[in-house]
Amino acid sequence: MYVIEPMKLEDIPEVTEIERAAFSTAWPAQAYRREITDNRLARYVVARWVDDDSSEAWQLRADSKVSTPPTARGLLGGLRDWLVALFGPEPSYEPPPPSATRHLGGYAGLWLMVDEAHITTIAVRPSLKHYGLGIMLMIALADLALSVGAARMTLEVRVSNYEAQNLYRKFGFHEEGIRRRYYSDNGEDALIMWSEPLESPEFTTRLERVRCELQERLRSHPIPPPDQVPDSAA
Repeated sequence: MYVIEPMKLEDIPEVTEIERAAFSTAWPAQAYRREITDNRLARYVVARWVDDDSSEAWQLRADSKVSTPPTARGLLGGLRDWLVALFGPEPSYEPPPPSATRHLGGYAGLWLMVDEAHITTIAVRPSLKHYGLGIMLMIALADLALSVGAARMTLEVRVSNYEAQNLYRKFGFHEEGIRRRYYSDNGEDALIMWSEPLESPEFTTRLERVRCELQERLRSHPIPPPDQVPDSAA
């Protein structure tokens, strides 16, 4: 089964592998190292395969407490490009060998910006798409945002990425703006999407409905371990 746990430094090679498969402009590994070790605005989680089925699949297994950060509005414009520019390319990157054991199905993260939880990234291993891991990670982010007292959640998404937009709309996200030429690889615009207030009855009801639907789905169609679904099946 999969559990949601805080991202660790030793997860970065696998996270980087998934990152490069999921995004045309990938964060370098040292960006994740800095996010984990130095950025007190940030919280990152992974969906990890374990052989223990005694706990809920998306429960955080460690303290998710976040200290209240200083005001940081506006820092996230062009976040992915900014981190790549800041840390530079990763010329020494070598993908794990085919024989390497894979434990991670996906990962996600957010920054707490005063009372706003800004989703910085979310990605699922390509071979495990459409099994429900993206929903599981979004539930984890919503739970994490609620646990640190965020009022709303927000994110940017490519205007052409309808699959991701549909996932976010399942959680009540809606479009509130657009960032022109946000993505440096092709100059594509980004939709700015916001959730409903996290403490509102609408969001609470929606989140519990999605959680129950995923629980029911996983009872009949469990998500396979990463090593049992070859990447070529994506």
